[in-house]
Amino acid sequence: MSIADTLLLLLILVTALGCGLMGGLFFAFSNFVMQALERIPAQSAVTAMQSINQVVLNRLFLSLFLGTAVTCAILLTWAWLRWPLPGSLCIGIGSGLYLLGNVLVTMLFNVPRNQSLARLEPASSEAASAWPSYARVWNRWNHVRTITALAATAWLMVALLRVVWTQ
Repeated sequence: MSIADTLLLLLILVTALGCGLMGGLFFAFSNFVMQALERIPAQSAVTAMQSINQVVLNRLFLSLFLGTAVTCAILLTWAWLRWPLPGSLCIGIGSGLYLLGNVLVTMLFNVPRNQSLARLEPASSEAASAWPSYARVWNRWNHVRTITALAATAWLMVALLRVVWTQ
């Protein structure tokens, strides 16, 4: 196996792990974090979500989220340039799923909702009336992120196997 092949395998593995970690994080929100927030009074839920949205913008999370996007972009380019080598279709699908279903969805749907929520005073009647809609729509898009991140992981793992088996 050449150094280039080894680097490709390592890049696929690291990217699949990044997608899986992001999928797990989004799954936690879909499965219990948002449900827990929906059970408490709107003022408390808005305060908690505002805090979560501030704390999540940390070096480790952003490195994982954006680093995975960068490795997906590299792999997507590789898949396009190396078409139809073994694994290239799976690499392209997996990378595309993460870029579209996680990065694009986050930027177009979740972040704007978070920014709107950040402008609200948690104790206001506006926050109380906005919270149910925010939670429902935000979580719907979070389900998309969960599914696409986990699907991207699966496609990249299949790609990894295909590349290894053809060596």
